[in-house]
Formats: sequence, C-alpha cells, structure tokens
Amino acid sequence: MDIFKTADILVPGSADMEKWAVIACDQFTSEPEYWARAEALVGDAPSALHLMLPEAWLEKDRARGAEERINTAMEQYLANGTFRVLRDSFVYLERIQSDGRLRRGLVGAVDLEEYDFTPGSAAAIRSTEDTVADRLPPRVRVRKGAALEMPHVMVLMDDQNDSVLGSLEAEKDTLEKVYDFELMQQSGHITGWQVCGRVADRVSAAIRALGSGRDMVMAMGDGNHSLATARLCWLDIRETLSEAERLTHPARFALVELNNIHETAIDFEPIHRLLMDTESGPFLAEAQRFFGDVSRAGEEHRIRCIAAEGERELVVTGLTIGETIGAAERFALDYLRRHGGRIDYIHGDDTVAAMGREKNACAMVLPAMDKTELFRSVECSGPFPRKSFSIGHARDKRFYLECRKIR
Repeated sequence: MDIFKTADILVPGSADMEKWAVIACDQFTSEPEYWARAEALVGDAPSALHLMLPEAWLEKDRARGAEERINTAMEQYLANGTFRVLRDSFVYLERIQSDGRLRRGLVGAVDLEEYDFTPGSAAAIRSTEDTVADRLPPRVRVRKGAALEMPHVMVLMDDQNDSVLGSLEAEKDTLEKVYDFELMQQSGHITGWQVCGRVADRVSAAIRALGSGRDMVMAMGDGNHSLATARLCWLDIRETLSEAERLTHPARFALVELNNIHETAIDFEPIHRLLMDTESGPFLAEAQRFFGDVSRAGEEHRIRCIAAEGERELVVTGLTIGETIGAAERFALDYLRRHGGRIDYIHGDDTVAAMGREKNACAMVLPAMDKTELFRSVECSGPFPRKSFSIGHARDKRFYLECRKIR
C-alpha cells in the first residue's frame, strides 16, 4: 500500500474562503489579539475557526466545552452541505507567502502504519523532533470524538529533482481549480487544483519511485504532535478491527500537506537556548569543557556561548547537527540543575545574544542547519531534541482549509 495516497477531500462549496481558512492553532499563542481579530472577521460565517481551539484560548473561559462545540459544528457542516467532495484526489497547491515567495505543496493522506514517532523508529515516515508525551492526551480526546480532521501537518520529502511538484506545476492549467483567495491577516495568497485520475496515478508513481531503496522516505516538518495524535487514535481503533477492515478504515490515514525539502521558500531557522536567573560566571569555562569532552573526529559545528563576562565560539566536532543540538540541551539543563535558573527558547541570533549579555543570564547561539542535513541526521541519530528548529515565520504556517471524514 502507498504511504501517501489520494483521499476523499472535503473543501467548502460556497463559503467565503478568506473567512473559512485560519492559521494553525499553535501559532500566535502569546498574541490573543491576533485571534480576536480572526474572530471578528469570521463572525458566524462558516469557518475552520469553529472547528478548532486556538492554543491562545486554552486558559480562557471559552475553552470550557470546546470539544462539544467543535464536534457539533463538524456534524452541522457535514449535514447542511457546507462541503463539496473531491473524490479519490490530491490537491496541488501554491502558497504565496507573506514575503512574496512561492511554496508548493500536495495535500493527500499518509498511511499511519508507515509512521512512527518513537525514538529509534525505522518507519518510512519519521518524526524529526522529540514528541512531548504530555501534549498528546488532550489532543487524543478531541480527535476521538471528532467526525472530521483538518491538517496543519506538513511532511517533507527529499525530492532533489523536483519530480513530484514540478510535474504538477507544469500541467496545473489542465486541472480543475478548487480555490484561489487571499489568506486573512496578511498571510499571502493560496491557490489549489484537484489532482485525480491518470494525473494522480502518475504522481503516486513518482512518490513511490522517490522512496525506492530508502528506509526513511518522509520526515515531519510541522505538526508532529497532531500526527502523533492520529497515530495513537489509530492504534486504539486497530485493535477492534478485522484484518480486512484495517486496510481501508478512515482512521488509518491522516490528511497532510507534502512539501519538498529543497523548495526555496522553505527555510530552517535555529532555536537558541537562553539561561535566565542563573549564575553566569562559570558558564563559559564549563561550556568549553563540556563541548570539548563530547567532541570527536569528524564534521564540525559552531556554537556561540555568551554571558555578561564575555563570549566564546566553540567548535564541536564529530557530531551530527541533531547530536550537537542535543548536547547543547543536555549541557543547558545540567548547568541549570547545578546553578539554578530556567531555560527559554529564542528565535533570532541578535535577540538571544543581547539577552544573554544581561545580568544573571547566559546564551547559546546554535548553528543554523543546512536543511539538506535533516534526513541524514534523523537516519543517523534519531529525532532532534524539541525546539531545535523552526520552518518559516508564523504567518506562513499552514492554514486549516481542507477536511476529511475520519469516522
């Protein structure tokens, strides 16, 4: 069975698409005003906003009863004809990001039997960052009662020759356009085309060829915890099914957007470590000792260690980029255990450097990852530590748009 396949994809039939599509729930979590503006724009119109709970609202009164409200809205949209069905299809999409760059993608369903987020997994689809177990139970509760799924998951393929998305871009004018609109709050523009029949068969063949001879075929980009939730729900349901039922049960699959890691609009940005409310004096010497001890012969990566007393650029050798970030995380947590304080995860080299020079603070500016290292690093040393890298800016994250029935 294909690890990435066509699905019966649901898209709104006549909704105002700018009001329908909303950004992933885990964005703008510290900016509730973003979500207040989205709520004001949407009002009572049909919208994916009514089918999800922004994480910015988790500690608010409106989070009470959210699961029931979401499930009711899903059933209502299914019953009142909100959706049209793109049967046995992919959706090829082109996203003009807020920075004006084009990012292409392909919406389809991954086989959850071919995905595993546990460390040491040899699955064809693997997690790229550690999965935080405590984040899964609330998501599992929501998915178990839901009639629909909406993907904000982005999965990466290593398609150096652009054999999949390039072919679709070349023949998009022969495909049926299913949406074409501006995304809310200055997040760019998105256009999607239905891919079915012989074109879908050619795309599936190209994806199969891409995985030929490889153990790891796809890697998680964004939405790791959402896909892990789908996997856990499937494992529970699988135990209640016969062998024949397991082959086609809708919960076995999860809708995602597939992207090429070599796409020029996909940037990997490092997430740095900031140690606060701690003793900064010993930091530089202890960091130099630690990274010297873990180094061995081989490739090198550079870490800038910063404190009020000064800074040093340390060369770490013999580790993959994932192992280098993991070593930095271990050192930071051990340093805080011995000297007190707390850790934060910061974007932007200049920002974290300035914060690291403040009193009772230290910082590690971690190396930027060449995205072509991702597959090799995960294959060699497993998932990266959590908060290792970010793909793109908040406004360019995936929007909830397409849906699929999961029961």
